[in-house]
Amino acid sequence: MWVLGVNAPPAGWHDSAACLIDGDGNVVAFSEEERCNRRRHSLYRKPLGAARFCLDQAGIQPADIDVVAIGWDVEQLYPGQFGSASEFLSYAVGLDFSARTPEVVHVPHHRAHAASAFYASPFAKAGVLVVDGHGENESSTMWTFEDGREPKLERSWQRSASLGYAYDAASVWLGFSFLNAGKTMGLAAYGRARALQVESLVSVEGDDFRLAVAPRGVGPERATAAQIKEQYDDVTARWRTVYSTIVGADKPSRPEGDLAADPKAVEVAYLAQRIVEETVAHLTSLTRKVSGVDELCLAGGVALNCSTNGTLPGPVYVPPVPHDAGVALGAAWTVCPPRRHAEPLNPYLGSDIDGPGYPVPDTAGLIGSDLDIDRLTELLLAGKIGAVAQGRSEVGPRALCRRSIIAVPNSATVRTRVNVIKNREQWRPFAGVARPEFAARLWEQQDLLSRYMLGAAEVTDFGARTAPAVVHADGTTRPQLLHEDEAPAVGAVLDAMPRHGAAPVLLNTSFNDRGEPIVNTAADALAAFRSMDLDFLVLGDRLYQKSSARQSR
Repeated sequence: MWVLGVNAPPAGWHDSAACLIDGDGNVVAFSEEERCNRRRHSLYRKPLGAARFCLDQAGIQPADIDVVAIGWDVEQLYPGQFGSASEFLSYAVGLDFSARTPEVVHVPHHRAHAASAFYASPFAKAGVLVVDGHGENESSTMWTFEDGREPKLERSWQRSASLGYAYDAASVWLGFSFLNAGKTMGLAAYGRARALQVESLVSVEGDDFRLAVAPRGVGPERATAAQIKEQYDDVTARWRTVYSTIVGADKPSRPEGDLAADPKAVEVAYLAQRIVEETVAHLTSLTRKVSGVDELCLAGGVALNCSTNGTLPGPVYVPPVPHDAGVALGAAWTVCPPRRHAEPLNPYLGSDIDGPGYPVPDTAGLIGSDLDIDRLTELLLAGKIGAVAQGRSEVGPRALCRRSIIAVPNSATVRTRVNVIKNREQWRPFAGVARPEFAARLWEQQDLLSRYMLGAAEVTDFGARTAPAVVHADGTTRPQLLHEDEAPAVGAVLDAMPRHGAAPVLLNTSFNDRGEPIVNTAADALAAFRSMDLDFLVLGDRLYQKSSARQSR
């Protein structure tokens, strides 16, 4: 049996993705469409490239697919728009299923999110909290999942109580898109660092909560997509009015690159961050209460808020794809759950840098040699900044050392240089990566959250002295713990650094230029390497450098 899970139009209009599982629930391949078409967030685009990749990875054809599972109830949101399964599949996925039309299963959005988190976790039973902008009829849900049992929906809150809407409104006030919520989170840290006192815009009431923007014109519980869009516009507009009233301005007074120096911009970001932190803390406590266990999983776009995740007591698990791309995985697993999942999900499920079917990389004009770890370590310790593209790519928005830019973080100037290389605002932070045993000296330990860089952690005094380039304004970092041979080149460098008299910790950030998705193929990596002011590139088992003229700049 083959199940293809998708996040796809018309409901999944951003972060489209495809995931293929077999009859035992094993994940064969998973890719976000943006990695294939090179368009960030793949807005309004079907996951055709991602689906083709998944089928190619398994060596099967569209006619071999038994079920296509989509992580939305499309029939509710777009009633009567599609007359048949084949018509829907042509519109949403784009594969040619003419030889045999598979069954189409519409999985409610939050159910798919919840499944993506629980079955990716190492837990046999857990409470699952889903928080995002909205599903079909809700914005937050609580679940109890247990192996071998049907999941139980415990609580839900309507769209009008959306934490995602409140955060989106702040992001738009700041001049970002709602798809740039990570910038809002990064800016909010400056409010925490300054011990900013802000008005609380959420009140906890027993087993419930109330936001400052109270429900109005809630509309039908089972709304269509058009009705949801109307409500979203209304609620986010009212949130922007609340922010503007509090800070006395309708927008920032400084350009995006200088927002950390704008007190009102920092306050708006911190206001939104506090809404999420206060409410999620309350909801996680309730989720543990109703499920009867301490083990907790988070999913939904709000689960990408690393600062919030890092404040939660463990054990907490967030999958590498908690955002909408992840419902491709969750929808597939809803149809066919994995038989066993004692270990956290292996995130390296994307394209192989040396995979078949790709053209021979064009390395003309580059100086190449076989990869030598001591030589690579020496380059890094000499202050060089480079990139790694090796093995199968990681899924999700966090680069986990197989499609990463790396540097030795022993000076705050390194953060400045990497931000320049990536054409990013200087107020934005970077993450650190280390082996578990050394990481215990650098930052507070989070176990599962650090597997995929999904939790902010307080940096120790030793960590601040050793790796200042990965310490954010509020004294935290978003760490990654690298286990065994998960990322061979980076792991080998970390293991080699003590032999060279250096602390085994690196700065790790995604390998992409501004406005681009993380690189996927060897061709993507070489194009990015040539366009960015990087000193070296590890491509598979080869090390490439630019000409001496470029290196001497």
